[in-house]
Amino acid sequence: MRSLSLRSSWPRCLLRSPSRFSSVHPRLLHTPTNAPFPNRSHNCGALTAADVGSRVVLAGWLLPERKVSKSLSFFPLRDSYGTTQLVVHTPTGEPPPDGRGQQSNPVTLARIPVESVVLIHGHVPAGDVEVSVTDFTLLNPAGRHMPFLPSDAQNVANDDLRSRYRYLDLRRPEMSDNIRKRSQVAHIVRTVLNQQGVAASIPPYPVETPILLKSSPEGAREFLVPTRSTLAPGSDSAKAQEPLFFALSQSPQQPKQLLMCSGGVDRYYQLARCFRDEDGRKDRQPEFTQIDLEMAFVSWGKPNPEDDTWKIGGHEVRNVVEDLIRAIWAQIEKISLPDRFNVMTYHEAMCRFGSDKPDTRFGLEIVDITSCLPPTIVTALGHSEQTVSCLSVRQSDDTAFYPIAHECPTEDGLVKNATSWLVDSRIVREFSHNGECDQGGLCEKFQLMAGDIVWVGKQRDRPQGGSTALGRQRLRLAELAESRGTYSPKRAPHFLWITEFPLFTRTDAEKDFIAKGRWISTHHPFTAPAWQDVQALYDGRISEIRGQHYDLVLNGVEIGGGSVRVHDPLMQECIFSEVLQLDEQEKASFSHLLHALKCGAPPHGGFALGFDRLMAILCNASSIRDVIAFPKTSAGTDALLKSPAPVHSDVLRQYGIQPR
Repeated sequence: MRSLSLRSSWPRCLLRSPSRFSSVHPRLLHTPTNAPFPNRSHNCGALTAADVGSRVVLAGWLLPERKVSKSLSFFPLRDSYGTTQLVVHTPTGEPPPDGRGQQSNPVTLARIPVESVVLIHGHVPAGDVEVSVTDFTLLNPAGRHMPFLPSDAQNVANDDLRSRYRYLDLRRPEMSDNIRKRSQVAHIVRTVLNQQGVAASIPPYPVETPILLKSSPEGAREFLVPTRSTLAPGSDSAKAQEPLFFALSQSPQQPKQLLMCSGGVDRYYQLARCFRDEDGRKDRQPEFTQIDLEMAFVSWGKPNPEDDTWKIGGHEVRNVVEDLIRAIWAQIEKISLPDRFNVMTYHEAMCRFGSDKPDTRFGLEIVDITSCLPPTIVTALGHSEQTVSCLSVRQSDDTAFYPIAHECPTEDGLVKNATSWLVDSRIVREFSHNGECDQGGLCEKFQLMAGDIVWVGKQRDRPQGGSTALGRQRLRLAELAESRGTYSPKRAPHFLWITEFPLFTRTDAEKDFIAKGRWISTHHPFTAPAWQDVQALYDGRISEIRGQHYDLVLNGVEIGGGSVRVHDPLMQECIFSEVLQLDEQEKASFSHLLHALKCGAPPHGGFALGFDRLMAILCNASSIRDVIAFPKTSAGTDALLKSPAPVHSDVLRQYGIQPR
């Protein structure tokens, strides 16, 4: 019966029904004698054996009683720090055993509703660390009809109730632990970055950037904020004919680059609030937090002699991010991470794992079999700029995945026994007309046996997008195997840098509303090209250009990304006009940045670490909503505050907006 346990572990058969705790008369619950009252002397997680014999005052939420006998009961008392066991001896006409105290209050704790806030007076007896109650004060009784009991760990409310009554959900130990850990990690971030100093590329201070910005075609959809002002900046005294709007910051991208251009701030960081009008997912929120960094005078495309896998600039950014991640894992997870994280190019990740954020905790690597096919097929594939790859699950080697491979749903491929997998593939038949494939030779080369399972897929010779059909098949196999218990992911964190992304794309469906058939920036329009591909930019060979862009992936989840920026105004103008083909109105959104570049901007680069995703991983939470105090629902709404909500037409007219 220790007080140091963070959660109530009382058997359900011993818990009293909440209705029995609600029988106390309301007049007894609302007596004027509950004030004044003293401060608490300890929190519920602070008592130790050193406090034996001390008189203490605790405060917290009363949890269900565990009755030991007619005269002896135990009550857990919980606050945000932990749980303490209260010992209550009900008067029976005989002195209490073992020196445990009696309550002097005429209203017994047993009659107080569960989840009520109470102030406990007592002392710590010898033996187990617990508090023997001598008196208590009811600070605030819980209502009789609470939507759910936070203390009932066996019957957790559904997501709808948890969202509508978030203040009750945050009282659950799991949730309060997550919020506390989030605060601890934020403190580590600030401490590590403040201690880095200029020598390690980070300043000892953060800089706040504005949240109200101008709408610009950077990437995601924006939240617009109307203003009553009718005078647009730079328009002298002429009134605007249309309503004027701010846009909430998608990220501090432009302000932090302007800080670097100013020369007044050499290094910057902040825990920045960001806003994007995106569709709801378990790992997305319309408002979120990122650990934002930017540094002046970073290396620009110069290979690092100490690590030939990182062939782009921004080594200084990489060093700081890795230092920060190592500190977080050392202090929170008690895990020592390697001095250097692995690096993989986008092309290699897409070819070997079919994903730009590969989960490297398990094998099942994809193999390119194009070169092993007959020359006529290779030639036909070359003309169409495609390759053929396969994903195999072997009975002998892939024992964790083979039992479920037969029933795993298939996308854009065929599942066949190794005796016919190649000749029966419609993808190979598409390029072969006389059955010339040497399937036996391929099976021997890749050590495939009868009964093994093979998926065949084709992809573009130059990978595009974030995943391939075989890459998604690989993840489905892992998810199904994990759900069936045949595969357990490795506990050790697998950090991986992905570099050399295509600088521009035409395959991002989420940016089609901006692209309108044009090239769109894979990251954002301020990312610099790889130094080897600068000439390709000016020659118009857009699909060949790689960017100095880097993502940090943890166990198959992208937790952050950044890049070396364009600091040459002529190059930035070329990207805006020749590649992205922005019209004059769209380019006007970036006129201030272009002018800042023309005023002598240093080479600079930065990074943004998704704080919410990072915390979801550290807290082992299934959704980032479980690590945010007041998140939005999956639909992007606030069920607690009932927003978004209509505004009266009179208010809309003040902003020049006509009601529907």
